[in-house]
Amino acid sequence: MKRKNLFILCLPILLIGLSPDHSFALGTKPPVAKNYYTVLDPLREHSKTSREIIKELKHLHYRQQQIDDEFSEKVFNAYLSALDPDKIFFLEKDIREFDRYRFELDTALKTGDTAPAFLIFNRYQKYTADRILYILDRLENGPALDFDIRENLALDREKAPWPKNLREREDLWRKYLKNTVLNLKLSGKKDEEITELLLKRYRNRLHRLRQIKSEDAFEVYVNAVAEIYGPHTQYFSPRATENFNINMSLSLEGIGAVLHMENEYTTVRSLVAGGPAEKSGQLHAGDRITGVGQGEDGDIVDVVGWRIDDVVQLIRGPRETTVRLEIIPADDLDEHKTRIIRIVRNKVNLEEMSAKKHIRRIEKNEQVYKIGIIEIPAFYMDFKAYHAGDPNFKSTTRDVKKLLAELKTEGVDGLIVDLRNNGGGSLQEANDLTGLFIRQGPTVQIKSTTGKIEVLGDMDAEIAYRGPLMVLVNRMSASASEIFAGAMQDYRRGVVLGDPTFGKGTVQSLITLNHGQLKVTTAKFYRVSGESTQHKGIIPDISFPGYYSLTEDGENALPNPLPWDKINYVPHNGCLSLNRAITRLREKHAQRIKSDPDFNYLIQKIDYYKKENRKNLLSLHLASRKKELEKNNRWRLDLENTRRKAKGLPLLEKLEDRDADKEKTETKEHTADAGGKEDTLLAETANIMLDFLSMKNRESYSQFVPLSGR
Repeated sequence: MKRKNLFILCLPILLIGLSPDHSFALGTKPPVAKNYYTVLDPLREHSKTSREIIKELKHLHYRQQQIDDEFSEKVFNAYLSALDPDKIFFLEKDIREFDRYRFELDTALKTGDTAPAFLIFNRYQKYTADRILYILDRLENGPALDFDIRENLALDREKAPWPKNLREREDLWRKYLKNTVLNLKLSGKKDEEITELLLKRYRNRLHRLRQIKSEDAFEVYVNAVAEIYGPHTQYFSPRATENFNINMSLSLEGIGAVLHMENEYTTVRSLVAGGPAEKSGQLHAGDRITGVGQGEDGDIVDVVGWRIDDVVQLIRGPRETTVRLEIIPADDLDEHKTRIIRIVRNKVNLEEMSAKKHIRRIEKNEQVYKIGIIEIPAFYMDFKAYHAGDPNFKSTTRDVKKLLAELKTEGVDGLIVDLRNNGGGSLQEANDLTGLFIRQGPTVQIKSTTGKIEVLGDMDAEIAYRGPLMVLVNRMSASASEIFAGAMQDYRRGVVLGDPTFGKGTVQSLITLNHGQLKVTTAKFYRVSGESTQHKGIIPDISFPGYYSLTEDGENALPNPLPWDKINYVPHNGCLSLNRAITRLREKHAQRIKSDPDFNYLIQKIDYYKKENRKNLLSLHLASRKKELEKNNRWRLDLENTRRKAKGLPLLEKLEDRDADKEKTETKEHTADAGGKEDTLLAETANIMLDFLSMKNRESYSQFVPLSGR
């Protein structure tokens, strides 16, 4: 049930009420929903704005589309999916009624007629109110839920049919409610606590339902239109524009986290490099926020099902103040298990986002090797200082060049550039950083909407670092990171390791409208080999296991991504001998990890995690869920102790002892000497670097020859 619509980042309203549910007993007459929501009408400016959006998309977007019946049907389906992704609100009869608009929305968009969209949204509003009232009545008046019945809840209903009638829909609501109560029971809460919590949660939702305005409905609708063009095309209402500008300028204090809605939960999409959350080490991508508290002892406010902008307002606050978050950790398979973390709010500045270095010293064959590691959290540049003529303006390339000089002075034997979780940034910096490692040549191609191709490159013959290079990436390495990693791979300049990158190979421009803003995809990136970075991303030379799924994360998991394709290569020089080295490095890596307890622990944990997350049926039988929980905990403890036994460490009696004993599990060979944290993948990357350093004739690595196109 992990639906991830990109436009939810700015359209939290569409998930109001889409949470674990509680339903009336079958056949119970529901309370009347009137007065609990407002029947919305389009604003005068909506007609003009919808026409303007269609015009801008038609003329500026990279993906050219005909606004016809086929387009209308796509918008129709996307809009229904945005409102009701799990098909628990609309009935079959509603869809039949709405069907008259299936092939009419193209005409409506051209003329600025938003009446069909508002009719559908108002129906959704009514059913949302109905559902909340059902839940409240069930909680207050019963009957009690029966946890001895063996039944299941389908986690992914995207392809399920719409409920045929009220009775079938009520049964779905009952199952969602039952799952919510079951999770709270398994967390140790008593029945009275559960009832009080859920009554408060759904009364708050009812109150917030009254606050939904016409602007919210319009935003959901036009973003269903934008989604047809691609995942990075978005409409920002005036309110969303204000929030977007705040996020871009980082001018408001907070914790430095990018949030989005995933079902009823506010979920962490990524952390801002150098921000309070990232520096705390307590919050991670994929964590779900269930509550927010102010200060050290303020009440934790339950935020499950809240609008994302309302959750953000709670998390934001004055600098140097504490916010407490109740979260469900991303890598915890037990959804009922929450923990509370504390983060001190602060501003994020360029200094904290800067590239950082440390050295990993490893002894092998009675010789100590020094491996330099540069972590690059983002491709940043102080444009304001640059345009003001400040000779000391900060940028990724300037910082990395300085770090490289320091590492060379310290006599490192090899270099690892760590781009994991680097979501990109300045294109100019990706180009300039590439230039530090090659003599001269093209770095990236950019193809515009008109088909014109521009080639960026490095004109400086100076090379800041000539030695062995490895680039570490993961699924969250995107955009500018992919340009740099792709160039290193195409030039055979370095070995790329990790899992396939995100696959964002497009350029967006922000268009100011008469009412809000529109982000439009206007160009596409291509490597010097001619291959697009779009959709497929960068495929590493040596693969590492990753928590992220190729089907649920990355560009190809987003709605309507632009396809991968290829254009002509650009002539450039490269090192052919690196291909032979990579083959040998793969063999040595595969042999070594067979007996590496840390690497095997990671592989088994990731495989188990992905297997569990592929399950679509969730048991609603209390005894069965307890057994599943016990089995899961037993497996995790056994896995941890298997690793410990192989490393000669004391075994644990229970999982809770793991964190307290964490420092003792770090071994000398896997611990960085200065500033590096325990990291199995980084440790193995360093081992692969040692393999390369021990190879004969590796001097040919720096001998570049012209490469032909592929």
